[in-house]
Amino acid sequence: MILVYDTAVERNPKVLKTCRKYLHWTQRSVFQGELTTAQYRALMAALKTTIDPDYDSIVTYAARSPDMIESKDPRR
Repeated sequence: MILVYDTAVERNPKVLKTCRKYLHWTQRSVFQGELTTAQYRALMAALKTTIDPDYDSIVTYAARSPDMIESKDPRR
Protein backbone atom coordinates (compact mmCIF):
# COMPACT_ATOMS: atom_id res chain seq x y z
CA MET A 1 0.00 0.00 0.00
CA ILE A 2 1.21 3.48 -0.82
CA LEU A 3 -0.66 6.42 0.70
CA VAL A 4 -0.20 10.04 -0.34
CA TYR A 5 -1.96 12.97 1.26
CA ASP A 6 -2.34 16.70 0.68
CA THR A 7 -4.04 18.44 3.59
CA ALA A 8 -4.29 21.90 5.11
CA VAL A 9 -1.29 22.81 7.26
CA GLU A 10 -3.30 22.75 10.47
CA ARG A 11 -4.38 19.14 9.84
CA ASN A 12 -0.98 17.82 8.76
CA PRO A 13 0.26 16.81 12.25
CA LYS A 14 -2.82 14.73 13.03
CA VAL A 15 -2.86 13.07 9.60
CA LEU A 16 0.86 12.31 9.92
CA LYS A 17 0.41 10.80 13.39
CA THR A 18 -2.52 8.65 12.23
CA CYS A 19 -0.70 7.36 9.14
CA ARG A 20 2.43 6.53 11.16
CA LYS A 21 0.38 4.15 13.30
CA TYR A 22 -0.23 1.95 10.26
CA LEU A 23 2.46 2.62 7.62
CA HIS A 24 6.12 3.55 7.23
CA TRP A 25 6.77 7.24 6.62
CA THR A 26 8.95 7.53 3.52
CA GLN A 27 8.90 11.28 2.84
CA ARG A 28 6.78 14.31 3.68
CA SER A 29 3.26 13.12 2.88
CA VAL A 30 4.07 9.68 1.50
CA PHE A 31 3.71 6.38 3.36
CA GLN A 32 4.14 2.74 2.39
CA GLY A 33 3.65 -0.68 3.91
CA GLU A 34 1.49 -3.75 4.08
CA LEU A 35 -1.99 -3.58 5.62
CA THR A 36 -4.68 -6.12 6.23
CA THR A 37 -8.18 -5.25 5.07
CA ALA A 38 -9.15 -4.48 8.67
CA GLN A 39 -6.13 -2.21 9.16
CA TYR A 40 -6.90 -0.37 5.92
CA ARG A 41 -10.49 0.21 6.99
CA ALA A 42 -9.40 1.43 10.43
CA LEU A 43 -6.84 3.81 8.91
CA MET A 44 -9.33 5.27 6.44
CA ALA A 45 -12.01 5.64 9.13
CA ALA A 46 -9.55 7.51 11.36
CA LEU A 47 -8.48 9.78 8.50
CA LYS A 48 -12.07 10.56 7.50
CA THR A 49 -12.68 12.02 10.97
CA THR A 50 -9.59 14.23 10.60
CA ILE A 51 -9.73 15.68 7.08
CA ASP A 52 -11.99 18.12 5.32
CA PRO A 53 -13.08 16.23 2.16
CA ASP A 54 -13.86 19.51 0.38
CA TYR A 55 -10.27 20.70 0.77
CA ASP A 56 -7.96 17.75 1.57
CA SER A 57 -7.10 14.69 -0.47
CA ILE A 58 -5.83 11.24 0.38
CA VAL A 59 -4.92 8.77 -2.35
CA THR A 60 -4.00 5.14 -1.82
CA TYR A 61 -2.39 2.73 -4.25
CA ALA A 62 -2.63 -1.01 -3.64
CA ALA A 63 -0.63 -3.81 -5.22
CA ARG A 64 -1.95 -7.31 -5.61
CA SER A 65 1.28 -8.68 -4.17
CA PRO A 66 4.37 -7.14 -2.52
CA ASP A 67 6.42 -9.06 -5.08
CA MET A 68 4.93 -6.90 -7.84
CA ILE A 69 6.50 -3.68 -6.52
CA GLU A 70 10.11 -2.66 -6.82
CA SER A 71 11.12 0.39 -4.83
CA LYS A 72 14.29 2.31 -5.69
CA ASP A 73 15.93 5.26 -3.98
CA PRO A 74 18.34 7.02 -6.37
CA ARG A 75 20.34 8.35 -3.40
CA ARG A 76 21.44 4.81 -2.47
